[in-house]
Amino acid sequence: MSTWNPANDVDLRSGSEDEEDIAMKRDYHGREAILFVVDANLQTSGIGRLMEALNIIRTAFISGMLVNDKDLIGLVFANTKHSPLPLEASCVETIVVPENCAVFLPLRQLTKPIVEHYLEFMGTVESQFATEYGLVEPDGRGKFDLMIRLCIELLEKCGKKLNNAKIAYVTDVDTPHLPSSNEFQAALQKAIDLEGKEFEFHVIPMNDDFDYGPFYKEFITLSRAIELDAFVEPDPSLLREMLADRKLKQDFLRRCLGHFAFHLGPNLSMSVQYYNYFQRRALPRKVQIMRRDNSVVSTKRQIIVRKHEGEEIKHEYQMKANQGWYKFDLGEKSLRLTMTRMDMVRNMHKPHMQLLGFKHRSVLPEVLYSKPSNFMYPDDQSIIGSKRLFRGLWERCLQREKIIVCLFMSKRKSIPRYVALVPVQVDKSEVKSYRSQLCGDGFKIVYLPEAKHIRHIDMCDWNNTANSADDEKVDFFQKIIKRLRIDYQPNLMNDPSLDYLQANLLALSLDITTDSKGIDELLDTTAQDKRIEKYMPDYERLFDVEVVPAKKRPAKTSANGASSAKMPKIDMEQIESYEFVEFLIAEERLTSCTVAQLQWILQKHFDESLPKSSPKDRLVKCIVALSAGKSGT
Repeated sequence: MSTWNPANDVDLRSGSEDEEDIAMKRDYHGREAILFVVDANLQTSGIGRLMEALNIIRTAFISGMLVNDKDLIGLVFANTKHSPLPLEASCVETIVVPENCAVFLPLRQLTKPIVEHYLEFMGTVESQFATEYGLVEPDGRGKFDLMIRLCIELLEKCGKKLNNAKIAYVTDVDTPHLPSSNEFQAALQKAIDLEGKEFEFHVIPMNDDFDYGPFYKEFITLSRAIELDAFVEPDPSLLREMLADRKLKQDFLRRCLGHFAFHLGPNLSMSVQYYNYFQRRALPRKVQIMRRDNSVVSTKRQIIVRKHEGEEIKHEYQMKANQGWYKFDLGEKSLRLTMTRMDMVRNMHKPHMQLLGFKHRSVLPEVLYSKPSNFMYPDDQSIIGSKRLFRGLWERCLQREKIIVCLFMSKRKSIPRYVALVPVQVDKSEVKSYRSQLCGDGFKIVYLPEAKHIRHIDMCDWNNTANSADDEKVDFFQKIIKRLRIDYQPNLMNDPSLDYLQANLLALSLDITTDSKGIDELLDTTAQDKRIEKYMPDYERLFDVEVVPAKKRPAKTSANGASSAKMPKIDMEQIESYEFVEFLIAEERLTSCTVAQLQWILQKHFDESLPKSSPKDRLVKCIVALSAGKSGT
């Protein structure tokens, strides 16, 4: 993972680092690849554990195909007795497949036929895996170093440029070889090869009591070039959950939005990068298709320049979009600016951040609704020592409870924004969830609102003494609020509309039905009804019966050429109450009643009558005058 760890950074005043290694820039162009390696020893504990591992890979296949089909995914079986060829046998002609290993799927982009082939294979695992693949004899231990060599060769000869390659070894055996054997030392030697190739190796234990000590602790530390004491044993259940969910991009490198320089002073700056806490949902691009054969309509934009003399075209030619110009009239002269010069004016400043000052953390509200926040962390790719300087600033702000006010220009041709850098730290006591690993140690970029973002709302329409409630009603709803509290965890929820779209895609392409309830999984309406059931008599006693709002007039429908009958906006049952009639007079809504209803109001409540030919405005004025006289007496 391309990240920074403050615990591993040394003090600002100590030592120096190799400048050549620090100044080396990483290539950010390429694809992500993950190679699954399943240990055949999983079948010794029962076919259920092997099926559990294959189900995790199945979920990774499906979610990976929905999120980014450009990523490469492969599957290899290790410690097998037989080595059957994959479906695409020609792909391993240039690869040396060792004994006791079987390539089921080389690194390929996920497509519908590949996923269907894997689903068909899963249906035959219980009956054919033991005979088709088997387990290496006599002790189920193949050569681990040859398996690693096969994985390296598959990654190197995948035919695509990679910038993030992982090997996920799914097993339940603590050590592949005995510590005193030569194969044990040969396996450790392969860890150095992984470190030189920049391929990440991950162990995915299928049992929760997995022991890293005998072999994998030393192997992983050698492959990552870290100290043995710096290794922290991860939670196996979180690793399995993270492996299955390819919708989550755990690697900061893939989620980075941009790199910029953070200027602290005239001659002091550091290199940082930032990313979104939550990704925007990726909806499919809309296209136009032909009605006759559903073929995609391709469009092409052309810009034609014509020179006219009268009605005759003297000259005509085609030009590109970047060859256009803007024309301005300055008095009697005309000024022409080309697109190249306009881009030069817009690109006068590179993306950067300028420090303005410090404020106490208490002056910043907990939540600002101006714009979603970003997360900022350092890197040494362009300015050496940025991580150390970043750590010193981060620790000092945490100790003094300070925030940093800056001017931030996120990208070219953008308007600078005032932001606040809030130091954040990982909560060690947080409930274990792999999605919580998205939030690390660094600064949260909070976009400060401006005058145009603040709305002035007149609260006098509802926040007045006429709408106030007494203490008994307020206490009643305080009890209701306490009884209806729920444990809301947004980190465990996906976008409902995106889940619904992906469920439809899976149903159409792979005939897979998914049941995603979204927020309904957090709510138990039956239990909530039981909690407030005993409060309903008090509610009916304290509050009046709610007035049903007037029904909207339904849309006209035609049947047999006849239009639908005109429906009144207000029901007759409502105007039987004189209080409701007074409400209509106060709100000036008597015109919503029909002429027949106004005649009925005069007869019922005022014992008056007007001719049937009287217009509506005359009836309304009469009712208002009679109501004023009645209330005055």
